[in-house]
Amino acid sequence: MLPSLVFLSLAIFAGALFWSPHAGRAAYLHLMLAAGAMPLIFGAMSHFIPVLTRTREAERVIGIVPVVALAGGALAVAAFSLGGFSWGWQAGAVLAMTSTVALFVWSRRRRAAMLGSPHPCLGWYEAALACLFVALLAILAASLWPQYFLSLRRFHLHLNTLGFIGLTAVGTLAVLMPTVIGRPDPGAAQRLKQDLPLALGGTLLVAIGSAWLAPLAWMGLIAWGVALVRMAAAWLRLYRAEIFALHGAAPLLAMATVGFALCLLAGAAVTAGMAVDPAMVFIAGFLLPLVSGAASQLLPVWLRPGVQNAWHGDMRKQLGRYNGVRALLFFCAGIAAGLKQEWGLLLSAATLVWFLLQAAASLIFVKQSNPS
Repeated sequence: MLPSLVFLSLAIFAGALFWSPHAGRAAYLHLMLAAGAMPLIFGAMSHFIPVLTRTREAERVIGIVPVVALAGGALAVAAFSLGGFSWGWQAGAVLAMTSTVALFVWSRRRRAAMLGSPHPCLGWYEAALACLFVALLAILAASLWPQYFLSLRRFHLHLNTLGFIGLTAVGTLAVLMPTVIGRPDPGAAQRLKQDLPLALGGTLLVAIGSAWLAPLAWMGLIAWGVALVRMAAAWLRLYRAEIFALHGAAPLLAMATVGFALCLLAGAAVTAGMAVDPAMVFIAGFLLPLVSGAASQLLPVWLRPGVQNAWHGDMRKQLGRYNGVRALLFFCAGIAAGLKQEWGLLLSAATLVWFLLQAAASLIFVKQSNPS
């Protein structure tokens, strides 16, 4: 299921970006984040949680969780796109909450059943799921108290982006980058333990500040920034050559980190009264390089699970070709989109389609190398 989720999400991202000039903001943002990102993240969590807890692979029933999340996202998109279907986003939120609770409970059970302590990244996943649940609860509350709708919507948006997606992404990046490069980051686990309160607290401060008390947002942005700088400094010390390479997954993963930092800066600029769009920086400069870079490393594992061999290495080489160029294009697209230039989203869409075609070509390689 995971390879299918990857290709489906990439296609949804590209479709949402090309649709964005013609659609309402709520419709294409929910297509991107609720129908595209949320099911993919749930699927990735179902793969990583057993690894982080050193337990067996996920049960088949867990494969239903991303499907339920996808149905919830699709209902939300339909509600914001079609007239006379206003209850759809509420039904979608309930489905998304159901899948969130199911995944969180499963994670806690895996944590309780394991021997020893889990990898600190698990705490980031569980915090991300908690943020998503509260975000969905807030938007349902907005339907009961419409006088607070604008504030609760801002609260909902930041808990989704910085909380659910941001915490999941940064926790995963700290583990994935050393795996991609093949050399350990000795301080990664300790940093994850120390920085989770900064990242989670920063998320809550930004969400509350953006909705009700602006000075809190500044404090939250600084807290998140400290966690990002600590990780980035370690990477530059350990992996500088691979980050600035022409090929491989590392340039895109590093670009995702830069894009997340740019999103935080854009949020600070909005607080200062400047006309920028942090949500577009988040999508073009962070989310798209994140998914492309992670897919470059993980698709071979998900396409052919088991012992890693030369085939997996060859696949990664194919998927990672010219990722350094793509990282630069996503950087330019993120800045342009944040400055409300329509061509920024179109550039990010074209760059994503380039990766999608390259990934599709890799499937032909899979069939040719293993006809059975």
